[in-house]
Amino acid sequence: MAMFRGVLIGSSSTALLCTLGFYTYSHSIQQAATTRPASSPLDLQGTSYHVTSDEQAVRQRGSEILKYGIPDRGPMVSYYANHVLSYDQAKRTPLWVAEHIQPHHVKGSADRKRTNFNPDPAVPTMFSATNDDYRKSGWSRGHMAPAADNKHDQIAMEETFYLTNILPQDMDNNSGFWNRLELYCRDLTKRFTDVRIISGPLWLPREQNGKNMVTYQVLGKNNVAVPTHLFKVILVEGASGGSHQALSAFVVPNEPISKHQQLKDFLVPLEHLEKVVGFRFHPQLNRALLNNLCKVDECRLASADDLELYYIRKNLGAASSTKQLDSVWKELERKKLKPDKQLMDMYNKKRQQLLQNAERKSEL
Repeated sequence: MAMFRGVLIGSSSTALLCTLGFYTYSHSIQQAATTRPASSPLDLQGTSYHVTSDEQAVRQRGSEILKYGIPDRGPMVSYYANHVLSYDQAKRTPLWVAEHIQPHHVKGSADRKRTNFNPDPAVPTMFSATNDDYRKSGWSRGHMAPAADNKHDQIAMEETFYLTNILPQDMDNNSGFWNRLELYCRDLTKRFTDVRIISGPLWLPREQNGKNMVTYQVLGKNNVAVPTHLFKVILVEGASGGSHQALSAFVVPNEPISKHQQLKDFLVPLEHLEKVVGFRFHPQLNRALLNNLCKVDECRLASADDLELYYIRKNLGAASSTKQLDSVWKELERKKLKPDKQLMDMYNKKRQQLLQNAERKSEL
């Protein structure tokens, strides 16, 4: 199956070339690119090795040691229509997922109802998670690049449902606090021309019997690792009336979070996060010119009630019968939410539209 995707393997110089565009390739082409013939000399550029007075001898010795190739952990980076990620074949989760969203990305007709979670066809079966791993596990399939960040394009949205972009996430966290954080990121596109997001999992130590221990659950026969925490690094650019660039990093426990907690409660220094994950974010960015996003934009999430109203508004718009419409409206009473005039007008307009549609059908 051919797709507009690409795979990066090699040194940082290769990365610079690859980031200039997407590559069309098939799964067989990708496999050919990741397999180095045993007889070819190894390219150790960008690889750390001990330098002696005879560097060429060291390189030659390295080639002899790795006669049949460097142990292959898969592509360093995989490119998709509107996100980029690095996949951990051992844990069956992404290491990180990067996005760049602008106002047009979060608007459009792409429909998540036309998509399904699927293993990424570019990942060998032996290194992939499956839907069966998640089934009846008590954990949700949490997107790192959200589907709703890709309303502009159906293919881009469908690619977010590959399991390379998914990790085990607490159900309440996924639908609650983390969802509000994703909404905040999309809302930033109203105030900044460019919003760049990198998200991923963490496995952090906790004290047990006086010792720091990293323990985590695994799911299914493929042992999909459940992270203890999630991170999100947000970089904004091009504010209409403020700082040109601002960044903040957040670390969120992978567990239910009170609706009263604020995003600033999970703010961490970027360097602290980098020390934990073992890689640097935006290494070509001049950090001396950066501002703190939470000082520029306050980092204020929508309230839990606002989130409920958001979904009620969304479900009202999707209602296909007056019965379904009234059922959605009763959610307001059940959740003790007060509709504003805009929501009431939306309900009345939708109800009138559905009644007219039903009348036309009865006349046929």
